[in-house]
Amino acid sequence: MVDEEELLRAEELSNGHFVPPANVCGLSVLSCLLLASSYVGSLYVWRSDLPRDHPAVIKRRFTSVLIISGLSPLFVWIWKELTGIRMVSPLLVVMGFRFEGLIPAIVLPLVLTMILFLGPLTQLAMDCPWTLMDGIRIAFDPWFWTLCFSDMRWLRNQVVAPLTEELVFRACMLPMLVPCAGPSTAIFTCPLFFGMAHFHHVIESLRFRRGSLSGIFFSAAFQFSYAAVFGAYAAFIFVRTGHLVGPVLCHSFCNYMGFPAISSALEHPHRLTVLSSYLLGVLLFLLLLFPLTDPSYYGLPTPVCALAASSSSLCLP
Repeated sequence: MVDEEELLRAEELSNGHFVPPANVCGLSVLSCLLLASSYVGSLYVWRSDLPRDHPAVIKRRFTSVLIISGLSPLFVWIWKELTGIRMVSPLLVVMGFRFEGLIPAIVLPLVLTMILFLGPLTQLAMDCPWTLMDGIRIAFDPWFWTLCFSDMRWLRNQVVAPLTEELVFRACMLPMLVPCAGPSTAIFTCPLFFGMAHFHHVIESLRFRRGSLSGIFFSAAFQFSYAAVFGAYAAFIFVRTGHLVGPVLCHSFCNYMGFPAISSALEHPHRLTVLSSYLLGVLLFLLLLFPLTDPSYYGLPTPVCALAASSSSLCLP
């Protein structure tokens, strides 16, 4: 006789949704905590008295995080086996490695993020001594990119950190959280692990006495908040597009731009123009947030949405 639970699972599988097993939430949270701890802990397996920006420290940490990131799909596979959840798509596809809708996934989320940064980009263009043609020539100059890839800090901020952090904190954690919490709640839960992972900077700030104690913890609280907000945005993009490439490119772009220099915008000679571009960027971003991440551009349903116990408006066009 076929087990009733198996019949129920089979029916839900055919509809693209699942009733999560009773133990899925505990195992999901535990797996995410272990994964986040492994990622951060890997940064400190090397004993060194050098600061984090020293090339030797960066190279060692590259080794650590690349190993952990390479093993991170194993966490998801073990979680899947322990919970008994059956995925409609292969594991790597659920984690955002797929070709369907790839071009829109590369272009549209990055355009959306650049619209949000319209103010800082306008300010940068006004203050930059280069002309547009200078910028284009530099962008196509192989020597420029050779210098970039030989700079350990640039390589960390623009390539390794965005790739490994998005793989671990979005591509691996969201598939584990969505069956438990649903897409909407998972988008706001996942960034908490991402934000907490950035608290490790407090250790180095205290170790090298970078500022007062209150200043260090205020900076850490700000960094946690900024990381959590960005993490929610990156998780939103991942759920809506079902691709890893969009969050990675947006992460790299945000690392390059940094936090908007609002104070300097207030003191800019062309303050009205700069502040207007800030406001316009935010308004356009809010207006285009859902249209540019419409799941129909990327293939319906996105694989991570198929893990939800019930349909969500985030997964619909």
